[in-house]
Amino acid sequence: MRLLVIGGSDAGISAGLAAREHDPTTDVTLLVADTYPNFSICGIPYHLSGDVPDWHRLAHRTRTDLEAAGLNLLLNHRVTAVDPQAHTVTAGTATHGYDKLIIGTGALPAVPPINGLDQLGWTDGVHVLHSMGDMFDVQNSLLQRQARAAVIIGAGYIGLEMAEALTTRGLHVTVLEQLDQVMPTIDPELAAHLEHHLTERGVSVHTGTKAQAIRTNDDRLAVDTDNGTHDADIVLVVTGVRPDTSLAAAAGAELGARGAIAVDRQMRTNLPDVYAAGDCAQTWHRLLDQHVYLPLGSTAHKQGRIAALNATGANATGANAVFAGSLGTQAVKVFDLVAAGTGLRDTTARQAGYDPITIDTVADDHKAYYPGATPIRLRITGDRSTGRLLGAQLLGHHGAEIAKRVDTYATAISYRATVDDIADLDLSYTPPLGSPWDATQIATTAWQRLANP
Repeated sequence: MRLLVIGGSDAGISAGLAAREHDPTTDVTLLVADTYPNFSICGIPYHLSGDVPDWHRLAHRTRTDLEAAGLNLLLNHRVTAVDPQAHTVTAGTATHGYDKLIIGTGALPAVPPINGLDQLGWTDGVHVLHSMGDMFDVQNSLLQRQARAAVIIGAGYIGLEMAEALTTRGLHVTVLEQLDQVMPTIDPELAAHLEHHLTERGVSVHTGTKAQAIRTNDDRLAVDTDNGTHDADIVLVVTGVRPDTSLAAAAGAELGARGAIAVDRQMRTNLPDVYAAGDCAQTWHRLLDQHVYLPLGSTAHKQGRIAALNATGANATGANAVFAGSLGTQAVKVFDLVAAGTGLRDTTARQAGYDPITIDTVADDHKAYYPGATPIRLRITGDRSTGRLLGAQLLGHHGAEIAKRVDTYATAISYRATVDDIADLDLSYTPPLGSPWDATQIATTAWQRLANP
């Protein structure tokens, strides 16, 4: 069986490896638009900061590893057309046939309408940051322009990670965010503490500020906003992503949530023998019971595997693999703090028909008498009428296991736990690492007391 995979990032590589694992007789070919298969795009800020000096280390697996696993890699093969009736794809002047096809074209930068942005590029010091090529452009721009100051437009995950990276390199960094808070995916109560931490580290943060134009100013750049002008040697525009669906749509694929490729929970499109996975495709949400758009690397890996298992045939019991769904679980490190969240926030939960209430708690990461204890701020969202756990947000020191603690909540939500159930969990305890009642449990017991007094 001939399986073609379009894309060499998280979804595509996961699909190719799973197909070979499931059926070693499958002929798997990956068509990769650039020369960087299986590189961690999430790791780009850490190379630019100097934390990962060798960019080659960003590869999850080398090309040799992938080929040893049985994958045929065709690099610099950008697919320009899919013919679902003929079961062929076109890349350059070559045509490739397939029995099954998996589309993993990922996402593209969502570029806001800023005057001058379409006239300026990396040679001018203006950048998006979404690919290995973008990373090299930023690196070259920093060196060639001898950059001392940077403006970052967008205060989401990448924006704040890059604020840390460029500050670490010695630049003065200004962050502009159109909304009224940094990190719009967490509640304002936590975002305010994160913004304060950024300013403590020397980052100039301007929320509620819309970038209107980018222009050259002698040998530097100027970003005009509705609240003034900011000069810089380099400008990063990191305002989110949108699904890259032009190839699939031109082939007749239906689009769904936020314009992503519509797929079922087996990752099948409406086209015969064509699957889609990763940031180009919509995602089933466990709590909302509907498809949404949640572009995450962890989700892309899982979806790619599901697509491959179904493309190569049902399992031993005759059942097809089903994507269980996502909760949007995420974590980000910003200097010494980590922000994390999973599930629904209060507003989204209410829109979905729940009766949510969110309670704030502060608890130490381990016993206060053991040196180094730090506070964790937690916000727990539960359904008032049923007690079901709906979401959690945490903010704390990067040594406080914030990411692993949010995973506790994500696991509980996945199995439809109530807030009360968290208190019954048998969690580990030793004074240097935790408390008899872990911070995760202190927060949920507080919810129990305050949500239904």
